[in-house]
Amino acid sequence: MTVSHRLLALPLCALIGLASAAEPMLLQASQAKALGIETAIVSESTSSRAGTLPARVLVPNEQMRVVAAPVGGMVEMLAVAPGAMVKRGQVVAHLASPQALELQRDAMQSGSQAALLQQSLKRDEQLFAEGLIAESRLQATRATAAQAGAQASQQRQSMALAGVAPGKMGGPLALTAAIDGVVLEQGVQLGQRVETSAMIYRIAKLSPLWLEIQAPLDFAAGLKEGAVVKVANSEVSGKLIAIGRAVDAASQTVLLRAAVSKGAETLHPGQVVEVEIAAPPGKGQRLPAAAVARNAGKTLAFVQTASNDKGQSFEAREVRIISQGGDNVVVEGIQPTERIAVKGVSGLKALLTGVGKE
Repeated sequence: MTVSHRLLALPLCALIGLASAAEPMLLQASQAKALGIETAIVSESTSSRAGTLPARVLVPNEQMRVVAAPVGGMVEMLAVAPGAMVKRGQVVAHLASPQALELQRDAMQSGSQAALLQQSLKRDEQLFAEGLIAESRLQATRATAAQAGAQASQQRQSMALAGVAPGKMGGPLALTAAIDGVVLEQGVQLGQRVETSAMIYRIAKLSPLWLEIQAPLDFAAGLKEGAVVKVANSEVSGKLIAIGRAVDAASQTVLLRAAVSKGAETLHPGQVVEVEIAAPPGKGQRLPAAAVARNAGKTLAFVQTASNDKGQSFEAREVRIISQGGDNVVVEGIQPTERIAVKGVSGLKALLTGVGKE
């Protein structure tokens, strides 16, 4: 150790180690200046807003619909573009589809066959009642009529699923919006040939919206559903609706989800924003993250116990982190009127851990 370092450590000779951290750490004025130590009363060091966390704007799953090609064909007309407002039932595209014509033809044929067999069934029932035909023939006619009716029903359902209108054959297939909303994405171009289930448009209702937030594990542990969430530097706000249980192995963060109604119209799906979450109520005090240090598995804050022209004294006090977000932490173990070191903390930690190693 150099002479200057020995002189710096001399006022700390009473400190044997972390176990005796209650003993004040005495620093001369010149030592405090050399370490760049600055202090603040806890209430003064508290940030005017909570720490910010990154979040991504998403559309809730139940508010999204996809307009897809029910059958293969060619895109004959596109009525809207991304960003357009649409109403439920509004025609957004036309599809020219040979497959749709086949569905119409098959439905007409199966319908005609079913009607014909129903007439045959009525005639055989009358003939059986008059004793002119055997019961076995009636049973066979009934089975055939029932099978034809089921096939006709299946063809009608296939037409309905494809959005093909029954009746006159021909004409393009009209695709409609399933909800009121905004067109977020267009998946095809005019004249393009598409396969069954190809996405034509993606439509969404944009209020409310979700915010997916990545939060530190210790911060998320102190939260409850219903906590107020606010987009930084705006009036957009909402409430926490879900707190994930799985922890991301790489970042050690937990996924939080908030629903935003107030001001949702100013957000855009896919946008990345910063949010503030109100700290959980309790006895904790909010400190700058730089005011705490970790040593030997413990979290410390350096509380000023005395100060005059000749120097300062600090107590290395163990605290417990309740939550953490952005550049702030909320801890237990510090009183609102106490003065703590907010800068030069790493130097105080070095002095604390260096004593007793001579």
